[in-house]
Amino acid sequence: MAGGLRPLPGMPRTSPAPPPFAGEGMKMESILNAALEYAKIGFSVIPCRQDKKPLLKWEQFQKRRADEKEIRGWFTRWPAANVGIVTGAISGLCVVDIDEPEGHEALSEFIPDSLLMPSVETPRGGRHLYFRFPSEPIGNNARVIPGCDFRGEGGYVVAPPSQNGNGKSYSWLPGLSLRELDPPALPDAYINIILNSSLYMRSGLSKNHTGPQKTTETTEMFIQGRRDEDIFHLANILVKGGATEDEMLEVLKRVAKTCDPPFPENEISVKIQSATKRLEVRERNLTQEIREWVKTTEDHIKTTQCHKELQMTTKREFKTCTMSLRRLCDEGILVKDGHGGYRKVDNVAEPVDFLHAPTEEFSVTWPLGIHHLSVLYPGNIVIVAGSKSAGKTAFLLNTARLNQNQHEVIFLNSEMGDAEFRKRLELFEGMSLPSWKLKAFHRNSNFADLITGEKKIFIVDFLEVTSDFWKVAQYIQDVHKKLKEGIAIIALQKSDMRDAGRGGDFSKEKSRLYLALDYLPEKRANRIKIVDAKAWKSNQNPRGMFRFYKLVNGAKFIPDGEWRE
Repeated sequence: MAGGLRPLPGMPRTSPAPPPFAGEGMKMESILNAALEYAKIGFSVIPCRQDKKPLLKWEQFQKRRADEKEIRGWFTRWPAANVGIVTGAISGLCVVDIDEPEGHEALSEFIPDSLLMPSVETPRGGRHLYFRFPSEPIGNNARVIPGCDFRGEGGYVVAPPSQNGNGKSYSWLPGLSLRELDPPALPDAYINIILNSSLYMRSGLSKNHTGPQKTTETTEMFIQGRRDEDIFHLANILVKGGATEDEMLEVLKRVAKTCDPPFPENEISVKIQSATKRLEVRERNLTQEIREWVKTTEDHIKTTQCHKELQMTTKREFKTCTMSLRRLCDEGILVKDGHGGYRKVDNVAEPVDFLHAPTEEFSVTWPLGIHHLSVLYPGNIVIVAGSKSAGKTAFLLNTARLNQNQHEVIFLNSEMGDAEFRKRLELFEGMSLPSWKLKAFHRNSNFADLITGEKKIFIVDFLEVTSDFWKVAQYIQDVHKKLKEGIAIIALQKSDMRDAGRGGDFSKEKSRLYLALDYLPEKRANRIKIVDAKAWKSNQNPRGMFRFYKLVNGAKFIPDGEWRE
C-alpha cells in the first residue's frame, strides 16, 4: 500500500504522510513524522529515551491520546527522542515481543505460520508482532510462553524508526509494515494460554478488569468466588510436592479456616482426591510421551535431554522420567551407554542387497546449480528448510519445472488453494499452464500414505508441525520407508538464520541433502546454504557452502555471486 499507515478498522482514514519509516541515517524529523502518523491512525504515542524508558510520566496516556501540539512539543524539547506506542484499549493494539530464539518455536503452537501481521525487527534481532487488542482486556505478562513477553493493557513498545544507543534501528520487516497490513485479531489459542496461566491470574488483571493495573499487583486469594479454585490449586501443589494425604489434610484444614468465608472442611477430601487423580493421569500421559519420544530419538539419550524436549519442570516429573527410562531398560528397549545416558537396543538389521543395488545416481537438476556440488541416489530424502520470504515454495516449483521432463513429479501441496496455486504457476515466464507436467495434490498430513516405491520425485510443500517438534523425525522416517527408486524433497518452516527447520536436529537424521534458505533484510537478498550433503559431486565437501540469490517476481532465481565457503 502506498502512502501512510492504514487506520485500524473503525477508525477514520486520514491523508497519508510522505516520509519513509525505515533506513540508515534516519533524521529525527522522520521520527516526529512517524509519531504523528501513528497518532493519526488512533495510537497513543509517547516520547522515549534510547534505553526505552519514557521521557515523561506516561500513565495518563493510557487513558487519553496526546494531540498534535503535544507531540510536536515533545520532539522539539527532546530532539533525540524515540517514539513509543502505548498498548491496550487506548490504541486498540497489543504486541507480542519475541526476545529470545526459543520464542519463535514456542510461539508457533499459538500463532499459525499462515497468519500475517505487522512485524518489527528490533535492534537486538528480536521481533514485535502487532495484533488488535482483544475485547476482553489483557495486561502485560512475561514468559507465559518461553522467550516471549506480551504488551497489553498498561504497557508500551518502542516503534520504528526509533534507534537504540548503538545507532541500530527498529524497522518493519519487508511486506509486513502497518502500511501494508492491518493488525489481525490475537489468536484465541494465545489468549487462552494467558488467561489460564497462574502467572496471569497473579498479575492483577482478571476477567472483570476495567482499567490499567500494574502487573505486580496480586489478586486477593481464598475469598468468595475463588475459594474453591484456590484450595484446589494448593492441593495440586501439595500433591506434586510429594506430601502425604494426612499432611495435605492438615495443611488444607488450616487454610480452609482462614478463607472468607471459611471453606467447608468436609469438602477438603474431595479436593485432595481430585488433585491426586489429576496427577496420576498426568504421570500416565507423561510415561506414554516418554515412550513415544524414545521411539523417535536416534542418538544417545540423556535424561536432561528428555526433560528439555518434553518440557518437564518439576521434581516429580523428573522422577517419573527416570523411572520410565529404567522401566524401558527392564523391557529390553534401552540399555545404559556407560556415559550417564541410554541408547536404544537395535536388534533388527536390514540386509545389504549389494548384488542388486542400483549403480547410477538419481539425476536431479536444481536451481542455483546445487547439482554441480552434490549427488543423490534412489531412496534419498532432501530437506529444504526456509524462513519467511526466502522463497521456499518458489524453490520447489523451480525444481519441479527443471525435472518434469526427466521424471514424474508429484507435488503435495498443504497451503495453497487451486486459485493461488494457479497464480504461482503463472508467474513463471515462458511456461503456459498446459506445459506444466507435475501432478499436484492437496495434502496437509500423512504424506507418507501417498509415497510409492516408483522412480518419481515426491515434493512435500510443506511438512507443518505446530507442537511436539521431535515428531518431525518420525514423519520423515515414514516417508523414507516408502521410497525405493524415487526421492522425496520435504520442505520445513524455520526461524530466521537458523540452519535447522522445525524439529531441529530431529529433521536432519534421514536427509542426504539438507538446504537452508533465508532472507537477509540488511542485504536485501536471499541466501541458500548447504547445511549437509552426504554424497559429493567432486572431492570437495560442499557442507557449509552458501550462495546469495535474488528472487524475481516470486518465481525466478538469479544467482548473486558464486558458491563460497
